Amino acid sequence: MRLVISRLIACAFATIPVVTPRMLVAQAPAPLAPAAPNGQTVTPAFEGWYRNADGTYSISFGYYNRNTTEVLSVPIGPDNFVSPGNPNQGQPAFLYPRRNWGVFAVNVPADFGDQKKVVWTVKIRGQTFSVPGSLREEWQIDALEGEAGSNNTPPALGFEEGGPQGRGPAGITVERSATVGKPLSVTVLATDDGAGVGALSRGGAPVTLTWFTHQGPAQVTFAPPSSRLTPTGGKATTMATFSQPGDYILRVRANDSDVTAAGHAQCCWTNAYVKVRVTP
Repeated sequence: MRLVISRLIACAFATIPVVTPRMLVAQAPAPLAPAAPNGQTVTPAFEGWYRNADGTYSISFGYYNRNTTEVLSVPIGPDNFVSPGNPNQGQPAFLYPRRNWGVFAVNVPADFGDQKKVVWTVKIRGQTFSVPGSLREEWQIDALEGEAGSNNTPPALGFEEGGPQGRGPAGITVERSATVGKPLSVTVLATDDGAGVGALSRGGAPVTLTWFTHQGPAQVTFAPPSSRLTPTGGKATTMATFSQPGDYILRVRANDSDVTAAGHAQCCWTNAYVKVRVTP
């Protein structure tokens, strides 16, 4: 019980970033102020960590974009980096409106310990927001083994029949190539336990696939941008069209819950990534 209470308290503070002196100058919006469609900032969030099969750990991050419609573009670099180590550790360069849970995960070694930290920093509109992630016990994500009460586990995603699959924030990554203006066909296969949380139906919630531009020189057009599968999964194809050449990362999220849940649980979704080299 004490561990559950500590996790609930920790989750309540999940989106609180490290405040820099420069942030103190800016006036924060009133808590009850109406949401704005654009012109606002974004705060990175630490979601928790989980152990991988090889003994390493994954530290999961998401974010809160205060805009209701504006997709923020913050290229990887001095305004969007992870430290220590490689500034690009899989974080998004396109930040979609409102709260986005468990968007990427940073892999750390088995001997990382619970005192070291991984920090994601985003600088936008004259403000700097940083959030540290660690392996502290109260932040362990155990929902990948089955959510308490429902035994629901996140869907598994893959890109080939009988091929490898991934589950959870870090998911699985494949590589593709494409040409500017010529749609790239990407098929995703999802399998699920059928125990998804459905608020509006008695049975398990269907698995929903949603596509995002994760990194790249420009936003990608998806047709369709989302697909609805059965509670046990299935497969769906989207056509991704690129307007500029360069290196891209696409993210597809599989969600088996129509209930908005705390990020710490992460019972209900999985990411998969497609790295695409686009030529003129």
